[in-house]
Amino acid sequence: MAGDTKSLLWLLLLSSSSLCFGSELDIQCLNYVQQSVIDPSGVLKSSWNFNKRTDGFICKFTGVECWHPDENRVLSLRLSNLGLQGPFPQGLQDCTSMTRLDLSSNNLSGPIPHDMSRQMPYLTSLDLSYNSFSGEIPSDISNMRDLNSLSLQHNQLSGQIPEQFRLLTRLIMFNVADNLLSGNVPFSLQNFSASNFVGNQELCGLPLGECSSSQKRTGRINDASSIGEAVGFVVGFVVAFYFPHRFVCSERLRAYVVRI
Repeated sequence: MAGDTKSLLWLLLLSSSSLCFGSELDIQCLNYVQQSVIDPSGVLKSSWNFNKRTDGFICKFTGVECWHPDENRVLSLRLSNLGLQGPFPQGLQDCTSMTRLDLSSNNLSGPIPHDMSRQMPYLTSLDLSYNSFSGEIPSDISNMRDLNSLSLQHNQLSGQIPEQFRLLTRLIMFNVADNLLSGNVPFSLQNFSASNFVGNQELCGLPLGECSSSQKRTGRINDASSIGEAVGFVVGFVVAFYFPHRFVCSERLRAYVVRI
């Protein structure tokens, strides 16, 4: 009986420690976010006060919703239309239980992080619309399998919509209108309205207009290039694995694999 009691107390202690540790991480997350963005209007500076630490104190911060009002664990972060500037906020990986992120209608710029699924694996909603984010849409977003809403419209995103988005089987809201995207709309996304893709001059295919011959040719070249790179990598790997002596000694083969 005494042994069972000790075991129960030990489990309770571990559980409490985990909750405290998680809470500290969430506090650290918001601290990093505040420090990594430019806040001209001072909304975050005036509202996010980290000096008076009590149970659930971050739940009173502007834009912060917690799982429970007395627990410092972030459920969602809604920082829309606050005039925030600078790159994508840092530290969000420490909001370990966050399911919604809304940074829309600000002046944020630069690339979207390439490791979004590592930073925020449990997101169900991601809204980065009406900013100035640039570069390609990270294919890593396709690993955020719980995502049901993805809003990227009105930015400066370029390149193609990742084919890997077919893995987002729970997606019911998707918008990339008014960017600089090109290529074909992936088949898995063609059920969305054309209004969710308009404003990308080089984007084509259903539900938009048919791709021109030059756009089809560009798509085939890109596909062939990707296939060629993949085949070259496999060939190089097989040779290196089964014939390591020849791989090391052959200057021509080494040069070929390096080019890949």
